Amino acid sequence: MKQVLLSLAKQLIFWLLFFAFARLIFLLFHFRLLEAEDISLLETIEPFWYALKLDLATACYILFIPFLILLVQSVYSPAWLNIANKVYSAVIIVLYSIVTTAELGVFAEWRIKLPYKAFHYLDHPSEIFNSTATGNFFLLLALFALQVLLAFYFYHRFLYVPITRIKRNLIFSAGFLIFTPVLLFLGMRGGVQQIPINQSESYYSKHTIMNLAAVNSGFNFYVSVFENLSNFTKNPFVVYSDAETRAIVTKIYSTQSDTTIQIIKTNRPNIVLIILEGWSADLLESLGGKNGITPQFSRLEKGGILFTAAIASGARSEQGMASIFGGFPATPFSSITIQPDKSAKLPSLVKELSGLGYTSSFYYGGQLIYGNIKGYLIGTGFRKIREIYDFDDAVPRGKSGVRDEFVYDRQLSELRNEKQPFFSTLYTLSSHAPYDVPMEEVLHWGKNERKYINSVYYSDKCLGEYIEKAKKETWYANTLFIVTTDHSHNSYNNWDYNSPQYHHIPMLFFGDVLKAEFRGSKSSKMTSNTDIPATLLAQLGHSHSNFHWSRDIMNPYSPQFNYYTTDNGLGWVRPSGIWSYDFATSTTSINTFPVSKQPMAMKEGKAYIQRLFQEYMDY
Repeated sequence: MKQVLLSLAKQLIFWLLFFAFARLIFLLFHFRLLEAEDISLLETIEPFWYALKLDLATACYILFIPFLILLVQSVYSPAWLNIANKVYSAVIIVLYSIVTTAELGVFAEWRIKLPYKAFHYLDHPSEIFNSTATGNFFLLLALFALQVLLAFYFYHRFLYVPITRIKRNLIFSAGFLIFTPVLLFLGMRGGVQQIPINQSESYYSKHTIMNLAAVNSGFNFYVSVFENLSNFTKNPFVVYSDAETRAIVTKIYSTQSDTTIQIIKTNRPNIVLIILEGWSADLLESLGGKNGITPQFSRLEKGGILFTAAIASGARSEQGMASIFGGFPATPFSSITIQPDKSAKLPSLVKELSGLGYTSSFYYGGQLIYGNIKGYLIGTGFRKIREIYDFDDAVPRGKSGVRDEFVYDRQLSELRNEKQPFFSTLYTLSSHAPYDVPMEEVLHWGKNERKYINSVYYSDKCLGEYIEKAKKETWYANTLFIVTTDHSHNSYNNWDYNSPQYHHIPMLFFGDVLKAEFRGSKSSKMTSNTDIPATLLAQLGHSHSNFHWSRDIMNPYSPQFNYYTTDNGLGWVRPSGIWSYDFATSTTSINTFPVSKQPMAMKEGKAYIQRLFQEYMDY
């Protein structure tokens, strides 16, 4: 029985060492890039440490087949099963080495981990050879052969444990069957935490190359394949020709004049962006909600501009991040942040502001691993990121993480020493399930969303206290506050998911830098959290042309429409009506457009999602 356990343990050790060896080759191959970024020798060791959790998860995936073989061998051990285990390991070594070797070849040009899309180029191998320097091509072949041969030799010589004829022990076999899959499953998901592990676990550095070195190449490639396999070869939303969709979308975004209404008194204010987790417009009395849920937000409205027709393009947090910082609307099926090879190509509000002299920071009380948000935030340019692991264990927290009030306090304390102008984002947590806020129930109504609205009451209370404390800071007078949400949430009204009411969100600009005539005002312009980059950059007198899906909502000629994604389709909103369509079933769930305008509305909506998803695929 010891042979079985020793075999599994040694195979685990082998895969961890093999991943580290591939990582070493990557760093040595790109040592000139490390020199160019002034990365010290000591820093090159760090990826090996930050890679361990993701490497372990990847190894556990690989070990599932050997576990099954060993399970059989614990009661029946013919020689051919040993050969099967060896052959399986050799196949994985070869496949993994193909991925890492191909990655070496494309990284210098693409600066990303190997995506699934790269293997489309295998349809034209001559082009690959012609576009690669001959010396590099044969060097990569040599490295591939070296990696495979050395790995298999080391495995066979030092860590391979053949299972010979062993005495049967049904109790051991039963225990091995029960406990080993549990341990492997925990390893696959990275532990017992609420959110399974993903690439963000390995992101830690301001140097992209260090983060990508730490990310397990096999795990990353698996995610890329999983996310793209059903949607990569064919756009499921194709209705019109590519040229026609481009023309329609261009017309939708057509703006009579590239101008804007200046609402702030200075062109270089500090900017504090507060992203309220999952807030619905139904939480605000001024947006049609019931009184008493968000009294502090209502008070803030008196000093700012409230956008009453804002809609979130997606329904998940990672989609909201790409919308807010990349100006990229949400797509069905998947989120662009989950795939670093795609999200790295998005424009970045953070980088644009950095070019204008802004420092940047991001604060969150939970785990940013969800939806690869941390990886996206690092890639989009945030230089300081605080999450649950950066708070002392003594700081009070709920099941999901540090409570809002303490995250606000942490941001305030650090902004005192922040170089100005700064762009600081705070992402709240307390209004996320399971809503375990440190407060007795205040609102004794709300139907099925009673816990949710009480958590929002607490989150609103923390927001109000934060603003009162911020007013005492020296930087407050020169700060523009933007308060919005990543996505909406079901409310006590229980709107249909396909309706715009479900996706209706709050959006507020306020602060002393706001011109007096705009304080306490409301704007009924159709907008989205996707429009924040263009709007903000226009206020700073900076071009927002890179954000072609984002509109400057302070431009009086800004086009009037809203888009939001549903599970298999979209919602399309114009001043004259609403249309929601499901491509999977070819059914319309909502259509309030006048009969005369329905054909054009449907054409616009279908063209919009076709063009958006095609761009997502092409990234």
